[in-house]
Amino acid sequence: MSDEALSRLLQAQQFGVLATVRRSGHPHLSTVLHHWNPEERVVRISTTADRLKVRHLRRDPHVALHVTGPDVWSFAVAEGEAEVSPETTLPGDATGRELLALTTGFEDPAEERAFFEQLVADRRVVIRIPVSRLYGTALDIPGAE
Repeated sequence: MSDEALSRLLQAQQFGVLATVRRSGHPHLSTVLHHWNPEERVVRISTTADRLKVRHLRRDPHVALHVTGPDVWSFAVAEGEAEVSPETTLPGDATGRELLALTTGFEDPAEERAFFEQLVADRRVVIRIPVSRLYGTALDIPGAE
């Protein structure tokens, strides 16, 4: 698949499987909701500060995100060294605004304020993956659906 086709697949799918590295060296897999920015070549994932994947990434930032295509015959993998943002601690802080940018936004300022407050209560962080390698495949199998 071309880089452009891989990027489209990564952007089209909302869910993927994030692989981090356990202390033992074995992979740890988590299903995550992700946001792909093709211009920046960065994947962003919202999670909470107490998650195991966050502890893994703070110790070893090597990561891969596997995204399945519309059928079982296609996939994309984004690899990189992840960064974990500071925990959002004040409604509307930099981490909160980064998380807001991953949504469609709010017309009502009260809803936006409630969103920011919930992020703080949840102890949200952003996992950023600057993608250094993007690969995958799409097999053309006649009759397969």
